[in-house]
Amino acid sequence: MIRIAEIFHSIQGEGRLTGVPSVFIRTSGCNLRCWFCDTPYASWNPEGDLWDIPRVLAATIGYDCPYAVITGGEPMIFPELPTLVTQLRQAGIHVTIETAGTTIHDPPLQCDLISISPKLSNSTPDAKTAGAWHTQHQATRHRPNVVKQLMHTANEYQLKFVVGSVLDAEEVLEYLDELKDYDRNCVMLMPRGITSQELRLQANWLAPWCIDRGLRYCDRAHIHWFGNRRGT
Repeated sequence: MIRIAEIFHSIQGEGRLTGVPSVFIRTSGCNLRCWFCDTPYASWNPEGDLWDIPRVLAATIGYDCPYAVITGGEPMIFPELPTLVTQLRQAGIHVTIETAGTTIHDPPLQCDLISISPKLSNSTPDAKTAGAWHTQHQATRHRPNVVKQLMHTANEYQLKFVVGSVLDAEEVLEYLDELKDYDRNCVMLMPRGITSQELRLQANWLAPWCIDRGLRYCDRAHIHWFGNRRGT
């Protein structure tokens, strides 16, 4: 059983498949608590019911769309995920998994694109307001060895880093130095923000910063298209 917050049909707004119509399977539940999480109903306050694999599969196939994105929350925390991925791919659907890169299945699951978003120190919630989650998040968020394994479990991968300042961007470079074995063309820096205005302000410095260092700038196009709301 997998806890599902929502399943909906929209357009991918992030990463290399930006603009591709896709079915989004949003699992509910997460082992991290980023303070800036824009889907608190799948992390801080997880909503949704437990679905079996046939129900998830039927709901996804019902949209008659060749692309599916399994997101969260953190979908990798569910033991049933490999079964869902296998059956979706057997149905001819291209599967992207979005993950923070802190946990992995054994044996590793196979998908078409693994979209890994390692959490930087900027993601840790305040100790006074988050309580025990502050400690758990900080202890769990940084798992470059897991990220290395995940990079080899799919036909393609992308590394998306959420940044809100130059210090965050410089931390990305430190992370990449630690990761070592990666394709620079697969590295994307994404501005932190949940409004078009916030994203444009961040783009003013982040886009040139990426150009100077040969890294990709990754916008959050769905925010510009639909705003920050569920089902998009």
